[in-house]
Amino acid sequence: MKEQSVIILDFGSQYNQLIARRVRELGVYAEIVPFSEPIEKIIERKPKGIILSGGPSSVYENESPRIDPKIFTLGIPILGTCYGMQLVTHLFGGKVARANKQEFGKAKVIIDDKNSLLFDGIPDNSIFWMSHNDHVTDMAPDSIKIAHTDSCIAATYFPKINTYCTQFHSEVTHSEYGAKLISNFVFNIAKCEKNWSMGNYIEETIKNIKETVGDKKVLLGLSGGVDSSVAATLLHRAIGDKLTCIFVDNGLLRKDEAKKVMDVYGKNFSMNIKCVNAEERFLTKLKDVSDPETKRKIIGAEFIDVFAEEARKLNNVEFLAQGTIYPDVIESQSVKGPSQTIKSHHNVGGLPKDLKFTLIEPLRELFKDEVRKVGRELGIPDDMVDRHPFPGPGLGIRILGDVTKEKADILREADNIFIEELRSAGLYNTVSQAFVVLLPVKSVGVMGDMRTYEYTAVLRSANTIDFMTATWSHLPYDFLENVSNKILNEVKGINRLTYDISSKPPATIEWE
Repeated sequence: MKEQSVIILDFGSQYNQLIARRVRELGVYAEIVPFSEPIEKIIERKPKGIILSGGPSSVYENESPRIDPKIFTLGIPILGTCYGMQLVTHLFGGKVARANKQEFGKAKVIIDDKNSLLFDGIPDNSIFWMSHNDHVTDMAPDSIKIAHTDSCIAATYFPKINTYCTQFHSEVTHSEYGAKLISNFVFNIAKCEKNWSMGNYIEETIKNIKETVGDKKVLLGLSGGVDSSVAATLLHRAIGDKLTCIFVDNGLLRKDEAKKVMDVYGKNFSMNIKCVNAEERFLTKLKDVSDPETKRKIIGAEFIDVFAEEARKLNNVEFLAQGTIYPDVIESQSVKGPSQTIKSHHNVGGLPKDLKFTLIEPLRELFKDEVRKVGRELGIPDDMVDRHPFPGPGLGIRILGDVTKEKADILREADNIFIEELRSAGLYNTVSQAFVVLLPVKSVGVMGDMRTYEYTAVLRSANTIDFMTATWSHLPYDFLENVSNKILNEVKGINRLTYDISSKPPATIEWE
């Protein structure tokens, strides 16, 4: 399945994942590796094409990232993007300097070589997305200019090493013919064949799981979220009752969450699931704690303790499965030079040393949208597959201030009304993440001629593609009015409701 792959060498670009997505959307497997990947490992991967990503560095600086020049002797077609273009130019004797006019945003690209395979089928004067401070001022001796803008050399070709370079970013949606350009590179230049589909992925992964696990057993922490649920279903399809799932009800879940998980995966899929009711011990540990980071650490540590206690009760378990997905893997890689480790990722991290498991991560090569496709092919109901993200600490970080059972119950009811009304109005799948936040603020209200002094809650709904940036959802006023009436009339404990109209940045999607 990976014999027709494209690899992306990572120089720290914020668009790396988009490049991989665009290639995969064409039906060709793509993966991101550090720019410092040894040439021997690149050869082992047998890629049909190589893409050099953009990045924040300047090639003329001493500490800027470099690649092994041998990569250009492998006979593999290469596409350099932004920093990738500047690096190739620099390595082959051209000059790169700070641009007098930096370009950020849409730019009109004029094609100079109408016969270029890279621009096949792309009209002249097409719009592509620029994002650069530096640009090529003197082309390398062996390169040919194949496109330009009013202010820069936009694309070059190196015939001797079959390398194409673009100053613009084809991978972003603002590049109107970006997908076509990437397709031209993948199929016309790198000669890849379509071989990446979720059906093939499922078959190959199930086969690998069976061979890896053998007659041993696998343990998985099931949260009910998309990633862990799809991982559990895939593992169950492969090894059946040799999989044991532990579902921890920490008292900070959404309304009826434990019942839904047990019904869907326990009853309908006949999975072996141990549901642990740990509400009291979590809430006891959180008593009088208001700092969000402290709450996160307490919830994370307690989850590990509960999970470890249950794991010790099982015999012959040699494997620990996690719902790690590809963005988690990429973000966990520390790339020397252009980028930093964003986070270290473990769904179940910090387990005691006496629990010695071999890790299985059946989704580690998939993006979130691909995980959802796998879930649908495995028969998981749409309302479970399409669920909005839910934070690991759950309602613990959606209750601002100290956490109590009373507040959790109030928030559960309000949140459930908001989500169900979004579903009823056909709006749930039009927004990326929606929830309710409970504030540690009380105000005066009037209900039935009676004075009330109750909590204020906030509706939060955000739209985003990658969760790096987000805008607030422009939900209809009549819908918001209906939700407000229902929550204020039906949820005892809330007498004032507001709507969060903050974008990210400067705000974040979650409040804590």
